[in-house]
Amino acid sequence: MAKDQAQLRNSQRDLERFKTLLARDMISKQEFDAQIASIDQVEGVIKSDQAQIDNAKLQLTYSRIVAPISGRIGLRIVDEGNMVRANDPNGLAVITQLQPIAVVFNIPQDDLPRILSKMNSGQKLVVEAYNRDLKQKIATGTLLTIDNQIDPNTGTVRFKAGFANEDNSLFPNQFVNARLLVDTKQGAVIVPTAAIQRSPQSAYVYVVKDDGVESRNVTIGPSEGDDVSIDSGLSPGEVVVVEGVDRLQQGTKVAARMMGASQAKGKE
Repeated sequence: MAKDQAQLRNSQRDLERFKTLLARDMISKQEFDAQIASIDQVEGVIKSDQAQIDNAKLQLTYSRIVAPISGRIGLRIVDEGNMVRANDPNGLAVITQLQPIAVVFNIPQDDLPRILSKMNSGQKLVVEAYNRDLKQKIATGTLLTIDNQIDPNTGTVRFKAGFANEDNSLFPNQFVNARLLVDTKQGAVIVPTAAIQRSPQSAYVYVVKDDGVESRNVTIGPSEGDDVSIDSGLSPGEVVVVEGVDRLQQGTKVAARMMGASQAKGKE
């Protein structure tokens, strides 16, 4: 373009000379018009030069790839010197977003009505992520959305929860156990799961009395690990049998052993 600009300046100076010569009838009008056309031609060439420069600058911007998100980049998929094409399916590297991060988990379809009623009321539901053995809580987040259909093969619905993950405790594709807090029950009676017995009609427990054990029907609430809540049929402080229940019947005398799970009480 610098060469063409120099040619344009020279043509413009010649045009000024041609104007003087034309005024003195020393050149023809055709020669003067040809000089003007020559200037227009050089100006077109300069515009074409500028377009090529702009295109080169545009191509140069493609040599720097800026990620649309912040996150963590994985191991490079392509090494320097490898041949790449625009339609390669794997790309150069994979970037995963860490903050915030989402956890996808499944909930049984029977629990869906309770959860939907809470969400429709505008309540934010808390989701806790635990490690594989459910002993360590990793992070706390909130429920974002629910899938629009139930999986007919498993009878579950997919849920998606969001976590701020400011400490990077959650990692992409990490396995976690998600616990969704739907409601909090105050003053609930809790007994070991081993105390619950089942009959074709109902669930029941053996309650220890002074004159022997008593079989009592109970209504079971939510359970967690080795504990289960009792909605009705048992009062706080009553002692239930957790060992040897297969040998019991109404009025059988039992002896309590004060050893961990060998003796358990309903408690608030």
